[in-house]
Amino acid sequence: MTTERNKTMHPCFNKDVKGECGRVHLPVAPKCNVLCNFCNRKFDCVNESRPGVTSAVLSPGQAAKYMEDVLAKEPRITVAGIAGPGDPFANPLETLGTMRRIREKFPDLLFCVSTNGLALPPYLDDVADLGVTHMTVTVNAVDPVIGGEVYKWVRDGKVVYRGKDAGKLILERQLESIRGLKARGITVKVNTIIIPGINDHHVEEIARVMKGLDVDLHNLIPMYPNPGTGFGHLPEPTKAEVNALRKAAGVHVPQMTHCKRCRADAVGLLDNDISGEMAGCLSACSKMELPVAEARPYVAVATREGMLVNQHLGEASRFQIWAEQDGALSMVEERQSPPAGCGPKRWEALAKTLKDCSAIFCAAAGETPSLLLEESGIQVEACTGFISDVLSAHFGDGDLAAFKARKGGCAMGCGGAGGGEGCG
Repeated sequence: MTTERNKTMHPCFNKDVKGECGRVHLPVAPKCNVLCNFCNRKFDCVNESRPGVTSAVLSPGQAAKYMEDVLAKEPRITVAGIAGPGDPFANPLETLGTMRRIREKFPDLLFCVSTNGLALPPYLDDVADLGVTHMTVTVNAVDPVIGGEVYKWVRDGKVVYRGKDAGKLILERQLESIRGLKARGITVKVNTIIIPGINDHHVEEIARVMKGLDVDLHNLIPMYPNPGTGFGHLPEPTKAEVNALRKAAGVHVPQMTHCKRCRADAVGLLDNDISGEMAGCLSACSKMELPVAEARPYVAVATREGMLVNQHLGEASRFQIWAEQDGALSMVEERQSPPAGCGPKRWEALAKTLKDCSAIFCAAAGETPSLLLEESGIQVEACTGFISDVLSAHFGDGDLAAFKARKGGCAMGCGGAGGGEGCG
């Protein structure tokens, strides 16, 4: 179990141990809920060392296996972290699932997560319960107008914000996140990307606000100019400019001075990163086949209004994606169905869209789509009833037969939308 003593064994938070304690970033969070004007997330460039880059993306089960391999190679690793390549809480099931597996298998490791803070508040208790010791929240502005220049857009659920509205929303969530983390006894570092002409004049004000929140450490990171991005034309801040800003911000909050701008799959000591050496292992783990429950943790639901399983497979223009964790059901997201009227290719495309789903629940389905989907490992369950009841029976010990509908025909009517044999 983590003690106050070994909480100091995080090389990013304690410069004195960077030569003896290492970290690994587990790249399990590909989706992001913001688009920064300096960000270009290439997943496959092993020669680039910057945030948002990884050679592969892992599932929680694959991440646990990779963690074993990493520790065998470099036993000085003391910290398991999640830093993307997107935002961990835009991928909450993957992030929390990875945390649980790492905590169960490696209870002595420190756990660290880096986030933009937008979607963190609902998961503050989960983070604390899972024993996360360190968190990094990236705060690039404490003025919504400046924040609106940093972010091309900010997405909260299905709503996309831009400009000042985007800056205001993300700042509110970041402040709420930091307060919540500190209230739960978690060590907090704030990252600020220095963007010339955008927020460089604003850095000391950020530090002043962070001091009021009792932030433990502040890390000023010079922007990495990425061609093709909104800020790709801006120069990278010089070492002298960064040092001057650190001096000013350091009046308010202790400054980190040894940041390596780590990749989302960084591994090893800060001064001896072995992510290139481990790239083959990472890639192998990302292709590793897992038991069905781990490889396909979700189910899809065809529903008209969001409460009932009551829509024909062929009529569904979108599917709700659901998961069960620790006995609790949660809807993860909605996914678009491929366009109707393209025969078997439609169901092949749907199988790819739902490749992480073990089953589809719908009111009825034709024989052809059912066979094609089941050949791809997705069981088609024709049934009706409240979504919560149907899924509770599926995931638990209930009797799904009570909800079964006639399979193979157009029980709810095809309506010409493409559902039965004639539409498959």
